[in-house]
Amino acid sequence: MLSTLQAPRSLSHFRTNPTLLLRYTSLKPLSSLSSQPVTHSTITDQSPSPNALPHSQILSTRHSLLSRHFTATQLADSFLARLRLTEPHLRSFLHVSDSVLAQARELDEKIQRNEELGPLAGVLVAVKDNICTAEMPSTAGSRVLEGYTPPYDATAVRKIKELGGIVVGKTNLDEFGMGSTTEGSAFQVTANPWDVSRVPGGSSGGSAAAVSARQCMVSLGSDTGGSVRQPASFCGVVGLKPTYGRVSRFGLMAYASSLDVIGCFGSSVADAGILLHAISGHDRLDATSSKREVPNLEAEHVSISSLDSKPLKGLRIGLIRETLDDGVDTGVTSAVRNAALHLEELGCSVTEVSLPSFSLGLPAYYILASSESSSNLSRYDGVRYGNQVPADELNSQYKDSRAKGFGSEVKRRILTGTYALSAGYYDAYYKRAQQVRTIIRKSFKVALDEHDILISPAAPSAAYKIGEKKNDPLAMYAGDIMTVNVNLAGLPALVLPCGFVEGGSAGLPVGLQMIGAAFDEGKLLKVGHIFEQTLQNCNFVPPLSR
Repeated sequence: MLSTLQAPRSLSHFRTNPTLLLRYTSLKPLSSLSSQPVTHSTITDQSPSPNALPHSQILSTRHSLLSRHFTATQLADSFLARLRLTEPHLRSFLHVSDSVLAQARELDEKIQRNEELGPLAGVLVAVKDNICTAEMPSTAGSRVLEGYTPPYDATAVRKIKELGGIVVGKTNLDEFGMGSTTEGSAFQVTANPWDVSRVPGGSSGGSAAAVSARQCMVSLGSDTGGSVRQPASFCGVVGLKPTYGRVSRFGLMAYASSLDVIGCFGSSVADAGILLHAISGHDRLDATSSKREVPNLEAEHVSISSLDSKPLKGLRIGLIRETLDDGVDTGVTSAVRNAALHLEELGCSVTEVSLPSFSLGLPAYYILASSESSSNLSRYDGVRYGNQVPADELNSQYKDSRAKGFGSEVKRRILTGTYALSAGYYDAYYKRAQQVRTIIRKSFKVALDEHDILISPAAPSAAYKIGEKKNDPLAMYAGDIMTVNVNLAGLPALVLPCGFVEGGSAGLPVGLQMIGAAFDEGKLLKVGHIFEQTLQNCNFVPPLSR
């Protein structure tokens, strides 16, 4: 009987114990499943065994598929129904795959044949549209790549598919990742599920909104200066930026190559950690990917029932003083200070720490990122890459293809970067920005030598109105102050919801950013998991999804 079995505590148990897997996959024939329709709420409210990771949609789905509570086809059909219902309001997706149900049926056939399943079997994953996917368009939110379908999958996407994940579609973004609202997309503006009159953040706003609205289970984004963490804060989901080199960048369309990373969104820390574990590891196709062994990131998630009263006793937390200065909304400051108090209740020692170079990160970031984008985007000329505008003369063809293919924000950053790299200004701008980057790295190392984790707000405010900052790029750039330093230092960071401020019909979520030492994602996931499971009186499901 199913009731006599306990779910394994980690997906790794299935990999190392095929017998256990077969016990689960042979519990009940598919033909014995109820013929009654399965609603989205029926599926998403299913709770796994008490020994499974709390609130993990990934493990809950696996448990339910293996116990034959519902089929992968029913699951996929339920999420697609919710996507169709909510997409006209949110516009999270630029493309929805037409093979989702076919892949789900193949998975059901595998289960019926008692074949071994991958750890992401049946998990519906959305992918940011600057990450290449074979057989699906990949436009980077730009007219210059409109209609382009890559002949290959990005390494991260390939790994997800190999482990059984189903890519549900491609999500909206600011063009080439340059923006903080999705208003820079050439195709549409995504709305925030907490209040559709507000932005979801960016540039990975589509991926964050899709997870928040339960249009998918988890999603991939990219983070160059906060493009996973800021939208995670705005949409009330978990956003994980890994250490530079932890995840292969092969197949990620380059914006600023020394800063770009592929990151993860989930509705829980556990799901973000499982997804990161699935896509991590060295890749011979990316010379910057690390050869470090990937630890079992799933092992950091323990059952809440097994925790003592001070589960984080002895952990040293540094609250970055400069992130609570003038310019940060009082509601955000209050939420982060309350989060620090909660960490103290869990046994942490929380002290303020000063990073004097923190304010230098924003100008240094925009010089370096714009310079690299100027170089990386030079390939889109209508001849080598990108849509071509016919012209009588080659230079006119280059000019017209780029003028009509790129949006205003991309052009602004290309011009800024070209200027910073020009012969007369290289030393004054680019070289000096690199020197600032070294100072920032050293300041983080000193702080993390004395603290296990650093914390800060993920953004100076909660989500703001669509159009509020569209015509004020400097104000929009200033919103990245909390996140860009982490990219300059190449460190991992986790953002998870910690409270609310006033706004919308149910309040607006505020994200807490946790920053760790290089390749120490495991510690961030452990602390984040305990934090979210012990936080009281907070429901981070938007009204649109209830």
